[in-house]
Amino acid sequence: MTTQTTAPTAYLVGGGIASLAAAVFLIRDAGYDGPQIHILEESPLAGGALDGSGGVDGGYVTRGGRMLEEEAYTCLWNLLESIPTLTDPATTVKDEIWAFNAKWPSDAKARLIDREHAILDASDLGLSVHDRAQLAHLLALPERTIGNRAIEDFFSEHFFATNFWAMWRTTFAFQNWHSAIELKRYFLRFAQELPRIHTLAGVRRTRLNQYDSLVRPIQAWLAERGVVVEHGTKVTDVRIAETGTGRRATRIDFTRAGESGAYHLGAEDHVLITIGSMTSDAAYGDDNHAPELIRDRRDGGFALWENLAYTARDFGNPAVFDRDINESKWESFTLTMRSPLLLHRIEEFSGNLPGTGGLMTFKDSPWLLSIVVPHQPHFSGQPEDVYTLWGYALLPDEQGHHIPKTMSEATGQEILTELVGQLGFDDALDQIHATTTVIPVMMPYITSQFTRRSIEDRPQVIPEGAQNFAFLGQYVEIPEDVVFTVEYSIRGAMHAVYGLLHLDHEIPPIYHAATHPAVALKMLKKALV
Repeated sequence: MTTQTTAPTAYLVGGGIASLAAAVFLIRDAGYDGPQIHILEESPLAGGALDGSGGVDGGYVTRGGRMLEEEAYTCLWNLLESIPTLTDPATTVKDEIWAFNAKWPSDAKARLIDREHAILDASDLGLSVHDRAQLAHLLALPERTIGNRAIEDFFSEHFFATNFWAMWRTTFAFQNWHSAIELKRYFLRFAQELPRIHTLAGVRRTRLNQYDSLVRPIQAWLAERGVVVEHGTKVTDVRIAETGTGRRATRIDFTRAGESGAYHLGAEDHVLITIGSMTSDAAYGDDNHAPELIRDRRDGGFALWENLAYTARDFGNPAVFDRDINESKWESFTLTMRSPLLLHRIEEFSGNLPGTGGLMTFKDSPWLLSIVVPHQPHFSGQPEDVYTLWGYALLPDEQGHHIPKTMSEATGQEILTELVGQLGFDDALDQIHATTTVIPVMMPYITSQFTRRSIEDRPQVIPEGAQNFAFLGQYVEIPEDVVFTVEYSIRGAMHAVYGLLHLDHEIPPIYHAATHPAVALKMLKKALV
């Protein structure tokens, strides 16, 4: 099966938020008609990591929950101010999110909880003079000097025991062995969060899960304009040829319904390629089964990037990011509760209504367990008498306090036992078990973007000499910006579309808190306390 289109066509490899955003920019800013855009996606759903599915009977599930940020997410807001909500065409998704957060602001009153079920004073960051000196040292170093060293190479044991690190690492999902470069970028990118890290007052959340609140409205906007989405299409390779004046993508190889095919690219065609996948080989468990930890790379989430990188050194080094799942995995879980008991007990304990509390982290939990109680409902069509909760653990290979298993070995109901024990609600355990469904998810590569790396291990969005192709996603290099954010994928999509098509459009600048005197003063005061 060989295909060639006649009109100039943009092929977007992958159906995650980066490709969806790129499609919007191609229409809104580059003047493309919808049918000129083809999104090639292997799975039956678009959205990538921004997922949300299930129902009352089998249980709802999201693999993760994205915390948005008002100051830093400039490209996200730029995108969403063009997309109407599904319920009101006069209201943009951006306006809906801002209005929702004005009504339900984050003000966590139980950010850290100890083993005795006591809420800690999280406003006391616990940083010593030595800790602050080590932090200043890291911030002063150029990235090339930091190189592929780990966070734990720059800080003492005291730093890792502080309230600050417990909050910072669980808010952003850092492990001690992750890249010190990425931590430095996060400190600079989210410095404005330092004075409010204990309340998460800077967090902005969507009204529903991100699939329902972000992906579905964007999909609807694209569908109305005739964008072609080719589900069941696995791109296996993109052929790149030297032209004498640069490099051009000439062919896209794919498989669909068991048959091989190819798109041959014309002189005016472009291809934007999502590389890597942080949700590659995600596996689901249930009430009675632990999720499998897939080690043999079944879904090929990095295979296309590996094929490309084999042909050119400046296409990055995927082997750095998928080499050790023991350093990049963690496990999340979603509770579906057919009784308000657990939600009411958490509300009474924490002092927060659902949707206002942010992360609750059990600091002494061997799993380093954290949960979020979202505003209800959290899923489209969720009944009024059904409730959901999401949680995750950074250390799933440690044995629990309340079950004699690691989280990796635990069934959904056993994870629930550990959670209830950490909360101190054992008196209600039987009723909570009887009315709750738990779906755990193991994700081998979920923090692989934070892997220790060299500067050259991630490719540029538009590699040198690229005439009609660009890279998208969480594994490209965008100076100063931070991976593991929706903002990163959307900023990369802007760079790709505006750069390849030579558009005279300004990309919203990266927010630097230190350049704003009032914000910088608050940061300084908090850092010195």
